[in-house]
Amino acid sequence: MALTTNFTVTGMTCGHCVLSVTEEVSEVAGVTDVEVDLASGNLAVTSNDPVDAEKIREAVEEAGYQVA
Repeated sequence: MALTTNFTVTGMTCGHCVLSVTEEVSEVAGVTDVEVDLASGNLAVTSNDPVDAEKIREAVEEAGYQVA
């Protein structure tokens, strides 16, 4: 059963920002899908098992943004 966990990302201003976050978060072990909404800053992470929020935070920071 797929689980979706939502985060709020701050600092994104364009489509490239969304792509950067999507690419970094997609590399986190266990993540099966990533959806980022630029307008709201919502990051929806889908996985088969609970995801490590700290790993998601690190991936977002690697892309150059912050999790609120």
